[in-house]
Order: sequence, then C-alpha cells, then structure tokens
Amino acid sequence: MPLKAFRGPKVWLWRWRRNPLKRRGDTLEAWVLLGAWLFTLAAGVAGGLAAARSVEGGLARERAEWRPVVAHVLDRAPGGSGAETETESGSSGGERVWARVGWTVADGSAHTGQARVGAGSGIGTPVTVWTDLHGHLVTRPATASEARLRSVLIGGLVGLSAAAVPFVAGLVARGRLERRRMDRWDAEWSRLGPQWGRTIG
Repeated sequence: MPLKAFRGPKVWLWRWRRNPLKRRGDTLEAWVLLGAWLFTLAAGVAGGLAAARSVEGGLARERAEWRPVVAHVLDRAPGGSGAETETESGSSGGERVWARVGWTVADGSAHTGQARVGAGSGIGTPVTVWTDLHGHLVTRPATASEARLRSVLIGGLVGLSAAAVPFVAGLVARGRLERRRMDRWDAEWSRLGPQWGRTIG
C-alpha cells in the first residue's frame, strides 16, 4: 500500500495523452510498445494459420493419395515371447509382431517390406497395409478429426513461437529506452539537485 500510494494511481495510455511533462522519449516508447504488440499479434496469427493450413493440407493429401492394399506374409511370423518380437495392441486384441510381407501395386510391380502382423501368422496370411502413390509402405493416414486436432496443436505452437520474436524484441527495446530515460534523469538530478537543496535551505 505505501508503495502504491507513493506512485499514485495508474493512468492508462498516459504516453498518448498531452502533458507538458511528457518527453520525446515517452512518445517513442509508446510507439515501440504499440509496434511490438501489433507485430506480436500479426506474427502469431499469421504463423499459426500458415502452419495449421500446411499441416492440414498435407494430411488431406495423404488421405487422398494413400491407399490400403492387401499384402501377404512371406515368412512365418514369430509367435510367443522372443527377442525379435515387439508386442502391440492390434485390431484383434492379440499380439502383433514385425514380419516380411509382399504386395502388388496397380502397375503390377511387386513390393516387399516389414509390417505388423498377428503373432504366429503363417506364410500367405493376408494383412492390410497402406501404400503411397509409388507403392511404398506408409502408416495409416490421419482421419479428418485427427488432422484437425494436429493442425490446431501445431498451429498454436508455431504461432506462439512466431509471436515470441517481436514480443521479446519489444521488451528489449523498451528496456533500453527505460535505461536511457533513467540515465537522463540521473544526469539532470545531479545538475539540479544541489541547486534545489540550496533553494530549500
């Protein structure tokens, strides 16, 4: 309370008001703060929207281009517990392991790769895999709702990161102006302080 009473009531937008005690540095600081806030807002919104649109567009292309293909197990999949197995909750609720599978794309060319299959699957067991336009294995594409969530999250992170740059730059500029103003006050006080003291005496 004493500190607040000493400082007096806070006046909003005082740097923009006409005041005979206001100096050129106060006006400059007001413009710096305004510019920093505007750039912060613009950079955050623009960066976030651009990143969200890019992510959502990329995931939409994946949904349009990637296709499920029926592949067949080429080597018997390991079953039970072993060093070469890696468990995962599959669609059937059983153990899933890595195994070599083969499939044929639309142009008739054969491809092979590693995919998750049921533990102990025999040779020739069909399994659904996802491939890109070139017939290479890919992960299952994100659904529309998943893509929207990812785009929002990534857009938010990119927006915050983009907004941080002008925000920090504004804080640095304001700090320098504040130090310069304090230095000027100290210089003027050292010049006028002794005279003021003699006047009071």
